[in-house]
Amino acid sequence: MSNLRNIVLQNFKKIHRTRMKVFDGDLRALNAARAKINEEYKKNKHVTEQDSIRAMIKFSEDVETELRTQVIQAREVRPGVFEARITEDTLKLENVPYNDSAVPDDNTDSPRPCCKDQARSK
Repeated sequence: MSNLRNIVLQNFKKIHRTRMKVFDGDLRALNAARAKINEEYKKNKHVTEQDSIRAMIKFSEDVETELRTQVIQAREVRPGVFEARITEDTLKLENVPYNDSAVPDDNTDSPRPCCKDQARSK
């Protein structure tokens, strides 16, 4: 049980460090995230079942990963122009350029055969 307690405390500290990094310079977001993290940990501090604690640890790790890799900050530098703060941890996926002249594969003008019709023909 002592080992689980240490892991919970490590995750608590780690998610707060991630919060500080992700929301750096945004006091409102920093305070809201701190309040939410503390509220969730306090709400569950009386849980004693080890499987439940392990599940909450896993959830905490997932939340920390999500915060670190998926959340970005953007600020308006002039009207209608925003600057995004992307970190080295931010997940970057391959971006496919938009093709305005692309033709969809599906022809929506003609009716599709019903699955019942396909089953009858077999």
